[in-house]
Amino acid sequence: MTASLRLSVLDLVPVRSGQSSAGAVAASVRLAQLADRLGFTRYWFAEHHNMPSVASTTPPVLVASIAARTERIRVGSGGVMLPNHAPLVVAEQFAALEALAPGRIDLGIGRAPGSDPVITQLLRISGPTADVDRFPEHVADILSLLSPDGASLRLTSGREYAITATPAATDVPTLWLLGSSDYSAKLAASLGLPYVFANHFSGEGLERALELYRTEYQPSEAHPVPETFLTVNASVAPTLEEARARALPQLHSMARLRTNRPMRALETVEEAAAAPLDSIGDELIAGMEKRWIIADAAGAASELRTLAARHGIDEVMVSPIGGSYDAEPADATPGREQTLELLAGELLAG
Repeated sequence: MTASLRLSVLDLVPVRSGQSSAGAVAASVRLAQLADRLGFTRYWFAEHHNMPSVASTTPPVLVASIAARTERIRVGSGGVMLPNHAPLVVAEQFAALEALAPGRIDLGIGRAPGSDPVITQLLRISGPTADVDRFPEHVADILSLLSPDGASLRLTSGREYAITATPAATDVPTLWLLGSSDYSAKLAASLGLPYVFANHFSGEGLERALELYRTEYQPSEAHPVPETFLTVNASVAPTLEEARARALPQLHSMARLRTNRPMRALETVEEAAAAPLDSIGDELIAGMEKRWIIADAAGAASELRTLAARHGIDEVMVSPIGGSYDAEPADATPGREQTLELLAGELLAG
């Protein structure tokens, strides 16, 4: 790990009880602007569908909005779930974003659908999507389409037909592969692409994935050496007690997801405290608490430094999961803002 530690943000645009989608998006806009002012490196939006507690359904739309409202921070997807989209459409969207905010756009691509089987099927029958079995081919297609030279298609007549994501590109977004298994790590290595392990969702297999990525990496012109960082859920507050209280709504939500219970909007801190789960849920929560960063400012900074040193990285992307109290405004997210402010004070000051 280098002497300094860069911090970035992963945002799922959480929606809590009593909050509208408009309120949730407004809160994320404020959070992104705060991250920009504090010196965070990048701000990514995830792609999830048909979830009552998640409003980040369309990363390109959110990226465009945040890019227009910030000054220096890199903005991107963490990630676009490629099986849900036609590769040409993804390339065109992010080429347009690069034109809007030159040098500030990241295109993170994932292989998972980001939804349940019903929504996955709906996407496949209602619009252009990509065959998941052709994921490596489609990643390569996007790389070609985004390049200034574009790609070419051989027609049945034998004629070459030129295709570009935008007419006159001068720069391209940085493409990252995302994953939580060996598959994406090996593919990123073979293509010479940056790679991110989804540690915030599942820490299983982290060490092996990073080892495979680094040992099998094939240098590319754009990326001569492997580039990687980690994601982690974080709730940071002035006291450990408050950090734990603010983490509980997201812990409850993840426990419901992992036990196939009906999903709903995130609870407030008070609602979560008044609604304990059963023993299975409690066991899951205890396991997640060990992997998440739930601490005061000094403790969180120490944990992040240790995590970075253990895995040989110099950047950590935090998913700020601090929940809200009943009385806090619906168009802001004080718990998540506090997490970023306290981490920046410990790790980015000076």
